[in-house]
Amino acid sequence: MDETGRAPATADDGSSDPLEGDPRLQVFFGEAWPQVERFHRMLVEQGELRGLIGPREVARLWERHLLNSAAVVPFLPDAGVIVDVGSGAGLPGIVAAAMRPAADVVLVEPMERRTAWLEDVVAETGLTNVTVRRARAQELDGAIEADAVTARAVAALDKLFRLTVPLVRPGGLVVALKGSRARDELASAAAVMRRLRLTDGAVHEAPTLAGLEPTYVVTAVRGGSGGGVR
Repeated sequence: MDETGRAPATADDGSSDPLEGDPRLQVFFGEAWPQVERFHRMLVEQGELRGLIGPREVARLWERHLLNSAAVVPFLPDAGVIVDVGSGAGLPGIVAAAMRPAADVVLVEPMERRTAWLEDVVAETGLTNVTVRRARAQELDGAIEADAVTARAVAALDKLFRLTVPLVRPGGLVVALKGSRARDELASAAAVMRRLRLTDGAVHEAPTLAGLEPTYVVTAVRGGSGGGVR
């Protein structure tokens, strides 16, 4: 037990998550804390077993995965339809749904075992604003019109824009979690953005807790009616 009275999450190699039990987490997540904490516990207990995270990831779930996912939330609308493409373990979609309870969040994931996991998470956390869709993004062109589409670790920005723009309404947002090369990726995607009529491309440093590396978030706005892939 640590000073908070809680045992830290422990990975197979015996390492523990340095943020487990940190009181700043509950403050940071606010009203979403019960759902996020339960999601974290499910990842600790089942994530590696179900092939969602690697054996060393348990020791860095808070910083590398949950706080990283939360960094995208300030760039998402408070309400409307938010689509998480390639949701995988539910990152960032589950965290976004917990922190944006007035939004309708659609988790898009093509793999059956992962959609089964996502359904389990939705049931366990009690999130009522989430729909799980087993599909590839390109299969939903015309079936979804989102106010924002988000993604994490899906593809380079040029490809990601081609996948996500058809799902976004005119004036809606593409919001991508990226690493430190985000600016280079955005520059490389300039021609694709022009073709898709994406405007206002920007890279934002999104801090979470003091002392942690910031997350990079890329945003772009879909222009008028001609944003389909050609």
